Amino acid sequence: MMDTARKAFGDFLRSRREKLEPHAIGLPTGGRRRTAWLRRQEVAELAGIGIDWYIRMEQGRAVRPSAATVDALARGLRLNEAEHAHLRALALPNIRPAFVRETVPNTVSRIVERLEQPAYVTGRRWDVLAWNDAACALFTHFGRVAEADRNILIFVLTDPDAQRVFGAAWAGQAARMVARFRGTHDLWAGDPAFTGLVRNLRERTPEFAGWWDAHEVGSSAGTGEKVLFHPGAGPLRYEYATFQVNDDPALRLTMYTPV
Repeated sequence: MMDTARKAFGDFLRSRREKLEPHAIGLPTGGRRRTAWLRRQEVAELAGIGIDWYIRMEQGRAVRPSAATVDALARGLRLNEAEHAHLRALALPNIRPAFVRETVPNTVSRIVERLEQPAYVTGRRWDVLAWNDAACALFTHFGRVAEADRNILIFVLTDPDAQRVFGAAWAGQAARMVARFRGTHDLWAGDPAFTGLVRNLRERTPEFAGWWDAHEVGSSAGTGEKVLFHPGAGPLRYEYATFQVNDDPALRLTMYTPV
């Protein structure tokens, strides 16, 4: 693993260890414990690996864990399915070129523009790359937003229109989006485009730091329902679905339909 990938792997291990309390796995909680969470030694024993090996991984030092070791760590730390998948992804060699904002094929852009229901296309960093009038009416007019701010996270966390759209559910929706984005961000650990986005959100949204530092990882929700406030029709329940573009799997089309 590259240095930034090793650090992301170690940071995630530590964050999960510091969220797991001894009683959750049947260990005594009394005595002279200095912390409320598991010790490194305890995690190593649960995973069936040496303490020195575990410490090296958590510190982001030059080690490359096998798939069996990753799975053992996931079992020991009681990771859920999304967290387990994230740990596996972080353990893989992370050799990526510098991130470049994607371009949407003209054909896809024209199709999106002609759709009657809200629709937009995003890239790997959640940049909004194409949209239609219905999306602007429901969310915000992306065409009037500076290109650097045409991003789903920036919209949800910093744009006043997002508070209108999500209403009282805004904080919960925002926290879940941050957790889902974490899974993508860590795969691009150290890339200036991703670190810059996180720095931007820290500066502009007070709540972001707490959500981000919690290091939660959410599953990617491709379909579901949300109650959104339309400026003309008021609160409406929408079904949404996300699709990959065959010509470029990095592009994702998201569509909303009122129920």
